[in-house]
Amino acid sequence: MEQVLPDDADDGAERRWIDDTLNRLSRSSFRAKFELSAKDRAYARAKGKAMIDRHARELLRARIGAANPRNDGRQTPWRGHPVFTAQHATATCCRGCIAKWHHLPQGRELTDAEIDRLADLVMAWIERDLIRHPAV
Repeated sequence: MEQVLPDDADDGAERRWIDDTLNRLSRSSFRAKFELSAKDRAYARAKGKAMIDRHARELLRARIGAANPRNDGRQTPWRGHPVFTAQHATATCCRGCIAKWHHLPQGRELTDAEIDRLADLVMAWIERDLIRHPAV
């Protein structure tokens, strides 16, 4: 079953999809265990939302956007950048997880709209983690 993307004008529906998806992912003991390291939080705060958002879109496009990504299932590191951790937490780390959790089929290139939507989910997860762990 392929996911239907909402109309871009409907920000409320997009926000609900993000909130519902994050809540669903939080019920997975595997996905719920992820949190950013202190180093990744500091990096995200130092670079700012716009830069991390750009990184998210670039990394998702490069690592999971292709129909058959190189090293699929092993292409996303476990640490080293806030987006990598967020990808594991949001099941956007490989095409298998994307198919299982987000119903976007394997074997075809992701559209720009799909990449953007998954990047928005990754960014929402990062923002939530930063709020839960305020800078001291």
